[in-house]
Amino acid sequence: IKAARSRLESYGSAVYLVNDNFANLNAIYQKYNQDTGLTANGILFDLGLSSLQLEDSVRGFSFQREGPLDMRFSPNQKLTAAEIVNTYPEFRIAQIIWMYGEETHSRRIARQIVLARPLQTTLQLAQIVERAVGRGRSRIHPATKTFQALRITVNEELANLESALKQSVGLLEMEGRLAVISYHSLEDRIVKQFMQRETTDCVCLPETPTCICGHKARMSLYNKKVIKPGAAEIEANPRSRSAKLRVAERFCNTRISR
Repeated sequence: IKAARSRLESYGSAVYLVNDNFANLNAIYQKYNQDTGLTANGILFDLGLSSLQLEDSVRGFSFQREGPLDMRFSPNQKLTAAEIVNTYPEFRIAQIIWMYGEETHSRRIARQIVLARPLQTTLQLAQIVERAVGRGRSRIHPATKTFQALRITVNEELANLESALKQSVGLLEMEGRLAVISYHSLEDRIVKQFMQRETTDCVCLPETPTCICGHKARMSLYNKKVIKPGAAEIEANPRSRSAKLRVAERFCNTRISR
């Protein structure tokens, strides 16, 4: 918030900074709409982890820095990564790493985590994962997927994304645009499927002879092909290499009831 306030200072009173979960998007909009009369002509979701958070070892997001196994986006949240790795049963840890990290060695990693309990720090966990799966030839650290899976679970990222996307369409004015930047396949899949559904009239199963869902498209794709960073952008900002941008536009002038 402090960094954003400084960067956007030139916009003055046109900017309202809110520290909240975007799963509460509708409530946030209602509050500021009542106070200011502002409408939503565009909504941008920039998903993924903030570089400021990643570089702060106290937050426990990085497997390259010594820090507590925290990984909460907000200190007001209760669940931490430490609670997961130290108290969850082995099968549940393996399930989390498989589902949210798409890690093929999830069972082996979960087994080694349980054997090494209690775990206190990020480097401890990273070393256990590396011993479990080996370094290999990949340039990606072997703990990357495990840390992603734990972070997603701690912050309920995918469920909150689905909720925020559903709310966003009803808040947009006619011709308002929804833009989403995602950074890994799980996020992008949710965004892609959501936009496909919202730009399609009938979403019945293909074998259904006639439409029974009654679904009507509310948006059209602004870019049919996902937008990715070019070589120059990746060179200037290596962390952008996995970014994918999808944009859809609201075309119906009938507002959705909220």
